[in-house]
Amino acid sequence: MMMMQQLTLDQVQSRLGEFLGDALVEMEMLYDMLTVTVDKEKVFDTIRFLKEDVDLNFHFLTTLCGLHYPDAEKPFGLMIQLHNMPSNIRIRIKTFTSDTEPVFKSLTSLWPAANWMEREAYDFFGFRFSGHPDMRRILNMDSLEGWPLRKEYPLEDPFRKDKDDKMFGR
Repeated sequence: MMMMQQLTLDQVQSRLGEFLGDALVEMEMLYDMLTVTVDKEKVFDTIRFLKEDVDLNFHFLTTLCGLHYPDAEKPFGLMIQLHNMPSNIRIRIKTFTSDTEPVFKSLTSLWPAANWMEREAYDFFGFRFSGHPDMRRILNMDSLEGWPLRKEYPLEDPFRKDKDDKMFGR
């Protein structure tokens, strides 16, 4: 185990490359952030490695959200951003799946705060998280049908009666 004072991006890339092996899909610098795409089956282990490895120390979960690219081979994705505050390095981990009802392993065992982020991904994209303690909608009404941030969801409520389109030039 190497004890380092200041972590560098080169060290992060090297350690992640060794850890992931064939599960590494892509590693690139996008703007000022290292972005790593990994196989869905390895994403939880990757996040745990980044958090628990003493040298890497990505201890702060910044965000977790869903992605939807309907024309892609694997249209649904999960994006997680972590931060190593002592070295001020951020990293973005992405994974994609072709499952029509995506299920990912919950990160709540690593960060209890992932609870709300995962519920939001469920609420807007329909992603489910195995091992999540309370998988239910968080922002939308329970009666809402569908997943509003999926591209196939209509932009406007087709059943709305209180809106007169003539007022909006349509």
